Amino acid sequence: MYAVTVEGPGEVCYGEVPDPHAGPGEIVVAVRNCGICGTDLHIADGDLATARYPVVPGHEFAGEVVEVGRDVDDLKPGDLVAVDPSLFCGRCRQCRMGHENMCERWAAIGVTVAGGSAQYVAVPAWNAHRLPQGFDTSLAALIEPLSCAVHGYDMVKTKLGDRFLVYGAGTMGLMMMMLGPSAGAISVVVVEPIDARRDKALSLGATAVVASSADLEGRFDLVIDATGVVSAIEDALSRVRPGGSFLQFGVAPSHATARFSPFKVYNEEITLVGSMAVLKSYDRACDIATGTGLDLASLVSAQIPLKSYPDALEQARRGQGYKLQVVPD
Repeated sequence: MYAVTVEGPGEVCYGEVPDPHAGPGEIVVAVRNCGICGTDLHIADGDLATARYPVVPGHEFAGEVVEVGRDVDDLKPGDLVAVDPSLFCGRCRQCRMGHENMCERWAAIGVTVAGGSAQYVAVPAWNAHRLPQGFDTSLAALIEPLSCAVHGYDMVKTKLGDRFLVYGAGTMGLMMMMLGPSAGAISVVVVEPIDARRDKALSLGATAVVASSADLEGRFDLVIDATGVVSAIEDALSRVRPGGSFLQFGVAPSHATARFSPFKVYNEEITLVGSMAVLKSYDRACDIATGTGLDLASLVSAQIPLKSYPDALEQARRGQGYKLQVVPD
């Protein structure tokens, strides 16, 4: 089969590799669509400490089951599946406490073991979620980032009638915005400096969109950073109402620091919380993607041949569009 392999930092290759086979408890998936996200850029650049080289990247993918291993009785060839990339040990203290996304032996499909930037990939059957036959696989490949957004809302306490504010209208900011009403928001305002992204946010249901936080009025029950940009984070913290919550959802550089007033957090009883990846949210994301009218199709900017993976990485690096996906030949 053909696959993309990151041999090491800065070494991205496309070529033939051995076909995978399903071991006990595993299935082989013929990949139909695989999304590219910031993690893939970090793997390619060598600045993700948890990556193991060489590795086939790709943790946002969906496809068709083509082989079933021993002890797998709930999936069969021909089934359409989306795959949760999370791999955890189930034995460490974090796993036993229910924080599997913080597993002390953390691993992930597409990061530490072969992922979906390939024609075929072998995965544990437990990680595969069956989808309705005929479901659009470009949308199915969005279920992984959608499950991250669902987990983000799991981390905050919201009430019916709350007012939300989201910083950033990239793919993840738009997902958080689109899910806002289901989490209780009576309004969702978005801060986004790029014209085209402001238009996109309005078309997908934002209550209001501003180019600068200087145009905001009042403070909000829940403020979400989906940028990872320190200046945006510092400003976002100032927009939380007394008794409100701030969710750090965007991924900032590991060395970044932000300034805030500890006294204000104390005096106004502001809740600060982070959200990392997926945790007990993938099934619900599948249900949302397949059973609601959420307009995920608007988030797919382009489907690019797998052999053009380096070009797709560069487009993602330039922040072009929203979600870019690679499609095996």
